[in-house]
Amino acid sequence: MQITQKYLDELSYNIIGCAIEVHKHLGPGLMESVYEKCFIHELGLRGLSYTFQQKIPIEYKNIFLEGDLRYDVLVENLIVVELKAIEEFIPIHDAILLTYMKMLKKPKGVLINFCCTNIFKEGQKTFVNEYYALLPKN
Repeated sequence: MQITQKYLDELSYNIIGCAIEVHKHLGPGLMESVYEKCFIHELGLRGLSYTFQQKIPIEYKNIFLEGDLRYDVLVENLIVVELKAIEEFIPIHDAILLTYMKMLKKPKGVLINFCCTNIFKEGQKTFVNEYYALLPKN
């Protein structure tokens, strides 16, 4: 299958749907780790492949360094998902996700905050980068 912008947009819509389903059942106010367990379970129920809490390779001046930098969830080996259970997003959350996307060479990322009243309206942000721009639209 060829990866396209349209496919990634549909996949991110499905990812946000998983978060909405978790939020609908649990509501706000729990620890991030609880939401993560339920979120990855929901991804599995929808037949999506994922990895979670894996180390991000740190490449610096053409060498790889050992570090304990980890992403929350990587869906279909294409979209980085950063989960939060916080009062509100702040700019550093955007920066972290964009950096993870760059380091992992992934075209799209989704930032999700479960401590809100409505995931779709206020609890999610999506990001794309130069890898996304290089993909065909359809």
